[in-house]
Amino acid sequence: MNHDHGRNRDASSLRTAFFLNLAFTLAEFVGGIWTNSLAIVADAVHDLGDSFTLGLSWYLQRFSSRAHDSRFSYGYRRYSLLAALISAVVLIVGSITILSQAIPRLTDPQPSNAAGMLIFALAGVAINGLAALRLRGGRSMNARVVAWHLLEDVLGWIAVLVVSIVLLFTNLRFLDPLLSILITAYVLYNVGANLRKTLLLFLQGVPDEIDLPQIEQRLRAIPHVQSTHHTHVWSLDGEHHVLTTHLVVPDSATRDDIIAVRCQVRELIDSLDVEHTTIEIEYAQEQCGMREG
Repeated sequence: MNHDHGRNRDASSLRTAFFLNLAFTLAEFVGGIWTNSLAIVADAVHDLGDSFTLGLSWYLQRFSSRAHDSRFSYGYRRYSLLAALISAVVLIVGSITILSQAIPRLTDPQPSNAAGMLIFALAGVAINGLAALRLRGGRSMNARVVAWHLLEDVLGWIAVLVVSIVLLFTNLRFLDPLLSILITAYVLYNVGANLRKTLLLFLQGVPDEIDLPQIEQRLRAIPHVQSTHHTHVWSLDGEHHVLTTHLVVPDSATRDDIIAVRCQVRELIDSLDVEHTTIEIEYAQEQCGMREG
C-alpha cells in the first residue's frame, strides 16, 4: 500500500510539474519577445523540451502503475525506468547544447536586458522551485531524474537572478555564460550518476542498496540450509525488487523442517524491499540442472 501511495504521489507530482513548466514556457516566449532577450527565448526553447519530457514522464509513470497481465507478467513498472532513461538523455543533450552556446560567449558576451531578466528570474525560481518541491523525495527513478531536471532550471534561474542584479550596476557581461557553464557541469555530474543507476537497472544489475553476498550468507545461516546457488536480485523500477534463489537442505529434512526454512526465509525477505520472491528448495541428493559444480 505504501508503494502504491508512493507511485500515485509521483504521478501527481509529475502532472503538477508538467503544467507549471508548460505554462511558464509559453510565458517565456512572450517575455523573451517583449524584453528582446535572446537568452530568455533560448531558455523557453529549452523549457519546451522540458515540458515534453515532463509530459512523457507523467504519462509513463501513470502507465507503469497498471497491474500485470498475460503480456507483462511483472506489470508495467519498467516503463517508469524508460521515462527515466529518456529524461536523462534529453537533459544531457540539452546541457551539452547549453555548453556549446555558453563557451563561445565567454569571449564574445552579448548585451542583456537586465531589468527584464530580473523579473523573469524571480518567476522562474518560484515556478520551477515549486515543481521541484513537488517531486522532492520521489521514490521512483523516474521522479528522481525529473527532479534533477527541474533543479537544473531552478539553479539556472538563480544564476540569471544573480547576473541580472549585477548587470543592473556593472557591465560584467561574461558572468552569464560563466555561471551557465558551472551550473550545467554540476547538473551533468548528477544526472550522469542517475543515468548509470538507470542503465544498471535496465541491465538487471543488483540494486546499489542490496548486498547480495550478505543475503546469501544469511540464507545459509538458516537451520537445515546446507548451501545456496543461483541467487539473483534485480529491480523492476529501482523501488520494487525481485529475488530468486535455490536452497539445498539435507535428505533427512522433514516437512516441518522445510516449512520452518520457508518461514525464516520470509522473515529475511520482509526486511528487504523485495516484492517478488521465488525460493526453490532442493534435497541434497536431488539433481538440479542449474546447480553449480
